[in-house]
Amino acid sequence: MRIGYLMNTYPVTSATFIRREIAALEAQGVSVTRFAVRRWDQALVDPADQREAGSCRYLLERGALRLVVGGLREAFINPRGMARAVAGAWHLWRNAGPGALVRHVAYLLEAVELKARSVGLSHIHAHFTTNTAAVALLAARLGGPGYSFTAHGPDEFVDPVAASLALKITEARFAVAITHFARTQLALAAGMAHWDKLHVVRCGVDLGALTPAVAPQSDAPFLCIGRLCPQKAQLLLVEAMAELRATHPAARLVLIGDGESRPAIETAIRTHGLEAHITLRGWADNARVSAALAEARALVLPSFAEGLPIVIMEAFARGRPVISTYIAGIPELVDARCGWLIPAGDVSGLSAAMRDCLDATPDALSDMGAQGRARVVADHDVTQSAAALKVLFARYC
Repeated sequence: MRIGYLMNTYPVTSATFIRREIAALEAQGVSVTRFAVRRWDQALVDPADQREAGSCRYLLERGALRLVVGGLREAFINPRGMARAVAGAWHLWRNAGPGALVRHVAYLLEAVELKARSVGLSHIHAHFTTNTAAVALLAARLGGPGYSFTAHGPDEFVDPVAASLALKITEARFAVAITHFARTQLALAAGMAHWDKLHVVRCGVDLGALTPAVAPQSDAPFLCIGRLCPQKAQLLLVEAMAELRATHPAARLVLIGDGESRPAIETAIRTHGLEAHITLRGWADNARVSAALAEARALVLPSFAEGLPIVIMEAFARGRPVISTYIAGIPELVDARCGWLIPAGDVSGLSAAMRDCLDATPDALSDMGAQGRARVVADHDVTQSAAALKVLFARYC
């Protein structure tokens, strides 16, 4: 079985789960050709990501002139396919709005490039329902391989009409949702007539590399991992730490990640005088993230919007409880037996959950971590997830 995987920007530090998924498929005998629209514009910190970049084919790397020439050539040798693709691009553009014309012309030219470079492949699987699914759809209309996609959320579901989700689902061979919540959002966009082609395949982690850690030290910090951005709401963690200091003056927090919210977070830390309590480490490779989880008391993720964060699975795999928000797919994995769920934006609730975690006995924390580990073993083993995807590829391709 020879398939292609299509991503927008790949590899990226915040999406190593895609690399693991591809590796697990290859271990089960599936040949995967990696495609991405563009390279990440930041330095890759993980050696495995650096190696992955060397094996990826980038649709934009040969420049705009190459794409234009390729589009003209495709129109000459494949006029019927190009007509179908142009009609598809027009449909996508009409739904997105008049300001998106240039973007959708680019999608069409990228689809021509994808079709040319996917000769011999039986299927294209796109991660996310955004531009990657659009390019895969147009490439299929040109006569290239059929396609599927994985929907994660939350941004993908904000405006399903503008995103042409119904069209992308209708023309896909099948679609994957990472949670039951995501599956319902796809069904709402395309209608229940497509329910049977929507499948839940949960993201997975490498359980062999993420073994349960020993019990944390009594002074172990809270850990937050992820891009520093408004939807991850790390600013609220600073406020929660300011409240928590009143009863637990030794409490500490470590943030791993970087992004546009970093200046505001640094300002808030100084404003509250929390320089000795909160540490910003920037991006870290997989080994350092795993080590940080082992050293943490609990993972805390106060997000406003998520699909189902991989880092929650990683924390559970390491035997650590999780504090997070009651949104999207998170309650499908986290509950009171393995962590704390609070309403998004509730700073007092966040600080109270962190206080409860600090007051919990070592045995209680160990029991919660073990429960979380059991759930990940049951539902989020990357080997099992890859096997489920392989079955779908075989069925539909």
